[in-house]
Amino acid sequence: MAGGRGSRLKMGEKPLVTLFGRPLIDYVTAALENSSVQRIFVATTDHVPNTRRWALERELDVVETEGRGFVTDMICAVQAAGVTRPVMIIMADLPLVTADLIDEIIEVYDTRPEPALSTHTPLCLHSRLGRRPDSLFNYKGQLIVPSGINVLDGAEIELEQEDFHLILERIELAVNVNVAEDLRLCEKIIQGDIL
Repeated sequence: MAGGRGSRLKMGEKPLVTLFGRPLIDYVTAALENSSVQRIFVATTDHVPNTRRWALERELDVVETEGRGFVTDMICAVQAAGVTRPVMIIMADLPLVTADLIDEIIEVYDTRPEPALSTHTPLCLHSRLGRRPDSLFNYKGQLIVPSGINVLDGAEIELEQEDFHLILERIELAVNVNVAEDLRLCEKIIQGDIL
């Protein structure tokens, strides 16, 4: 998902904001390309023409959505891509994600009976990083934060799907880039200043 305005970051098209000279979306697509994921679609909107161009230049499949909100655009993207099997939805602003982590999530999904899986990190991880997350849920007495990676049944994408909450205390899932402080935190993590 790469079609948001990135208005909080205020640095232009968020997927193309650079971290050590590489666009955020490049980190995510590289992780996907090195994982067991079979095909990558980049969902864009009219808000991100340069992101669309970037994806097309790299010969990635691009699906255009209307920019009417995350859920609406996600449904539109899955339908436009014609995916009727399980599909991983991942945000373009997760530069710390790795191929191994993506495969770990897929492996867990494959063992679960639920049609969907959502990934979360515990609030305590965010507290240790000095972050205040945008959203928070109480799940069975534990405060958790959505990470921006979900697996859904593409054939039922318009329906609400029962999901397994995969809670991982992984720094790679805890930092999505919404504001400039998030970008600086990613730099520190990549440099090894924060373990």
